[in-house]
Amino acid sequence: LADALAARGSGDLIEEFAVPLPIAVISELLGVPEAERAAVRTWSNDLFAAAAPETVDRASHALSDYMTGLIASRRAAPGDDVLSGLIAARDEADRLSEAELVSLAVLLVVAGHETTTHLIGNGMLALLKDDALRARLRAEPALLPAAVEEFLRHDAPLTLATFRYATEPVELGGARIATGEVVLVSPGAANRDPARFAAPDEVRLDRPDQAGRHLSFGHGPHHCLGAPLARLEARIAFEVLLTRFADIRPASADWDELEWRRTRLMRGLVRLPVHIDR
Repeated sequence: LADALAARGSGDLIEEFAVPLPIAVISELLGVPEAERAAVRTWSNDLFAAAAPETVDRASHALSDYMTGLIASRRAAPGDDVLSGLIAARDEADRLSEAELVSLAVLLVVAGHETTTHLIGNGMLALLKDDALRARLRAEPALLPAAVEEFLRHDAPLTLATFRYATEPVELGGARIATGEVVLVSPGAANRDPARFAAPDEVRLDRPDQAGRHLSFGHGPHHCLGAPLARLEARIAFEVLLTRFADIRPASADWDELEWRRTRLMRGLVRLPVHIDR
């Protein structure tokens, strides 16, 4: 991906780097054939889009039907991939129902690339806005893990967590929530809480106790299963872009021109055009 950008001297960091990298990784892990990855990406985008209910419903069924078929093919011919391992947990250990198996496979392929794409894109946007930060990370790559945590906090890929509802009356932060009421939790807002973070709107690499303080991976029993993979992908992505391209810069310094995706849960750019010193 970096070679292709270097050959042209310019490009869109979202479509040409931040999108294909996580899709390739999660597809390899789950055994999604390369020829079918574009369709999976389209369904995933529609699933999270702020679109008509029928569009979201079609995408949901398409992904479920696709994964049902992929599971059937992997069951007939197991491979060295995560999906084959999940099938074994279903068929041999009887630890999953068939519906749970399909649901988990859909979750992994969708959550395994959308969020990481936006982590890379939002993080690169912060780097392109700050010459000093970019220079520091290029000179001190050991700071990249801390930078990933700060990017996760500063511009969370997940605006809203998956929907929840109260199973019993709850009082939280002075608000009374009745049984059955829907609760929307915003990790992105929590990550900018001034009572928790000094200068929350700034990107700072020296925040104490970085890892685990933000809520971009959730908390407790629902903490993101793919957090270690996302951190690894992002660290490598930033390292490649910073060390490979000594002079990567935005195609336009007018940040208001950038378009953000219209989605129900995610926060990420539609495109991020850059120029690169060839």
